[in-house]
This record gives sequence, C-alpha cells and structure tokens, in this order.
Amino acid sequence: MEVEILSEEQNPMLHRSEVRFQIVHDEATPSRLSVRDSLAAKLDKDSSEVVVHEMNTKFGMRKTVGYAKVYESPEHARDVEQDHMLERNKITAEADGEADPEEAE
Repeated sequence: MEVEILSEEQNPMLHRSEVRFQIVHDEATPSRLSVRDSLAAKLDKDSSEVVVHEMNTKFGMRKTVGYAKVYESPEHARDVEQDHMLERNKITAEADGEADPEEAE
C-alpha cells in the first residue's frame, strides 16, 4: 500500500492539520485502521492522533482517495471529534471517569 499526501492544511485553532491523501493498493480497499496506521507512519505521528474521516474508491480502481485529520495529541482528538468518529478509528478515552458522572445523575 502506497500513501501519497495530496494536500495538507494547518488548523491551529483546533490543534490539527487536515490532510487529503491517495492510496494505491494491490488488492481490495484497505481497512480504515490500516490506512490510519500507514498515514500516521508517513506523517511521523502516533496512530491515536490520526482520524480518518472518509475513503472513496471507484469501482474497479486500485486507488482510494480520502480525508483525515491529524491532531497534535490524542487528547485534542478526543476533545474535538464526535464519538462515532473516535469509535470508528478505535481511539478510546484514557480516563474512564468521563462517562460515570452522567450515570450518577
């Protein structure tokens, strides 16, 4: 799997950069997690700092184009991203106490 960065824009307010990428692959469309790991390695970041939002592969093609957000830290990702995107990218909260105050009320 070959990852190419098409564009990268900085977003300092949200402590992230927004990346458009293209992947050339030999077999079926790669999984979101394998793309996240490859993209993190290419950008020299930890995989928990990368959130892959979309991947599009045209039928019969071996190219996938996608969009990801690369945060400065996993904490910034958890603060900004929606829960379903964190779940899709397997980014979990380190502090288990975040959900407990809602249950106590």
